Amino acid sequence: MLVEEIMKTDMVKINKDTTIQEAMDLLQKHRIRHIPVVDEDMLIVGIVSDRDIRDASPSVFQLNALKEELNRPVSDIMKYPVITAHPLDFVEEAAVVLFENDISALPVAVDDKLVGMLTETKVLHTIVKLTGAHQPSSQIEVVVPNIYGHLADLSALFKKHKINITSVLVYPSEDLTHKVLTFRVQTMDPRPTMRMIEEAGYHVKWPHFPGIE
Repeated sequence: MLVEEIMKTDMVKINKDTTIQEAMDLLQKHRIRHIPVVDEDMLIVGIVSDRDIRDASPSVFQLNALKEELNRPVSDIMKYPVITAHPLDFVEEAAVVLFENDISALPVAVDDKLVGMLTETKVLHTIVKLTGAHQPSSQIEVVVPNIYGHLADLSALFKKHKINITSVLVYPSEDLTHKVLTFRVQTMDPRPTMRMIEEAGYHVKWPHFPGIE
């Protein structure tokens, strides 16, 4: 899935002369945490977060200083350069960027022009849908040798027994000579499927049920 499929295109945006107070009002009104700062050509020149505003605000006990501070332009506190995503990036790639940079929003840009906004909440919702975790189903983890062919063999086994696969994930095992295939299948009782897999010579790592080795 691509970023352009889930990004918000009617995003709130401001210019560098917008006051901190105005930016704060927009954050509260639209219940968002980040606002991109653009110029007259929609080129991204910065980004402002609720954290930036909190860090720039003096104590509420300093009322005069507070008023003066909030009338400053956002250009005084905005972050730049801005980490962005491209509409044709995969959602998983955008998730890595969010994770590695410890940020919770990504402006989406083409040639530095703002075209959308992507938040960690939207990415999380999308990953949940991609994995099928939001649907009634069961997760089965199978340990296989780390060589080609086993995913195809197990998929063929599921097809033979008319078991619908919602999603498949692959991750390394503790033993580097093996890997773990995680299947989410459309059944609420995974035990018959687990027996089928074990009878085919594979080891089911999860789930564990008494009587099923």
